[in-house]
Formats: sequence, C-alpha cells, structure tokens
Amino acid sequence: MFTVTRVADNRLDIEFGGKLDSEQMKAALDELSSKAVDIENGLMLYRIEDFALPTLSAIAVELSRIPELFKLIRRFERAAVLCDKQWIQTISELEGKLIPGLSIKAFDMNQVDQAEWWLANP
Repeated sequence: MFTVTRVADNRLDIEFGGKLDSEQMKAALDELSSKAVDIENGLMLYRIEDFALPTLSAIAVELSRIPELFKLIRRFERAAVLCDKQWIQTISELEGKLIPGLSIKAFDMNQVDQAEWWLANP
C-alpha cells in the first residue's frame, strides 16, 4: 500500500505499508510526482506501518527514476516520519543528513502531535 494525499499547497501526507512490486512502485512514484507538482518549501508526513522490503524489480524501478526523484525532493524542506521500527527511524534521519536542503525527523506512531508541531515550526 502506498497512498499520497495533498493536504495543503505545500504538504503531502504519505502512507506506506506492505511490500511493493515493480508495478506498485511505478504507480507509487507516479502518484508522488503528480501530487508534488507546484509544491515549494514543501512538507511531508510519512506514516510507515507493516514495512516490508520492496521486491528487487521494485528497487530497479526506483533506481531508474533517481534523477526525477532528486528533482522532486528539492521541492521539500522537511519530512516527519511516523514509524514504530527504530531501524527505519534511524535510516530516515540518516537520509535527511545526506540530502542537502531536506531535514527529516522520525517519531513513534503515537507521536502524531509532536510530528505535526515539528513540521509546522521550523
């Protein structure tokens, strides 16, 4: 499952769970790209539940679209990640240190209010 909802002019909420195959990954990236059109100084709130590593073919789809994803990610300044798996939280915050201009902070699933506050108060 991968859903993207545009909740404001500069914000996307993304829900992710389960295992993605190549067709689902393509659809997910297409949806993300279309919903991010015209966003500047954007914010993202990720909810990650029931995470499973994507298939190898799904990873290949993602890798083939890296240039497009880098352009897309430049539209965003902050991302809050809600997840109860510590290793996903750690990787998310590390990713934020590696992507210039994007700050990522991870929260437990029950910390929705703190994640919303962090997104709204740079």
